[in-house]
Amino acid sequence: MAWFTSEYEAFFKELKEHNDRDWFNAEKKRYEKHVKKPFEQFVGDMILRMQEVDPECKIAPKDAIFRIYRDTRFSKDKTPYKTQMSAVIGRGGRKETSLSGMYVELGDQHLRMYGGVYQPDKEQLHSIRQEILYNMDEFSDLLDDKNFKKLFGEIRGEKNKRLPADFAEAMEEQPLIANKQFYYFAQLDSALITSDKLIDKLFDAFEKSLPMRQFLHRSLGD
Repeated sequence: MAWFTSEYEAFFKELKEHNDRDWFNAEKKRYEKHVKKPFEQFVGDMILRMQEVDPECKIAPKDAIFRIYRDTRFSKDKTPYKTQMSAVIGRGGRKETSLSGMYVELGDQHLRMYGGVYQPDKEQLHSIRQEILYNMDEFSDLLDDKNFKKLFGEIRGEKNKRLPADFAEAMEEQPLIANKQFYYFAQLDSALITSDKLIDKLFDAFEKSLPMRQFLHRSLGD
């Protein structure tokens, strides 16, 4: 049985048009029934599936799920609500900055699965860059892998303009060594949101990302 009905996407479609507290409060029961509770069940089942891959993923849905309320303090966009639900399915849940598992977003006509390393600290960033520096050919082969390119396209992330000398010399051969983040995402068919194959398809994508994930994470001791 599928986790979500068409009401899930309909809620977010309307939220895009009425992103204010009065509308949301009036629709709160609808949100609880068709969005919040089904998403919690979905994330619980995702965690159980992830435990088959990584037994150390010992989190509960509440540890994984991000709030729908936006932090508008430092944003020009003052709309109070996110227009999708999201969660990190991995060891540290939503507090996991290195993204040991996967990050998922589900909204209206929107289904994405992210992986890689999103917010490495200074030591982790240095380790990843060393891994790339010492294994340029392997990294290039992973980037060019047909399954990875078809599904994820490329490695994304903000870049440093200046690098230490040993990394700066390698930039000409591999510009991605300047990245401060190393993440990728797959834009999946949104029709899967209301399908009972949703988790299977997300983990199909996760499996295709594993060679790149293992490369990026092995320098982190993960």
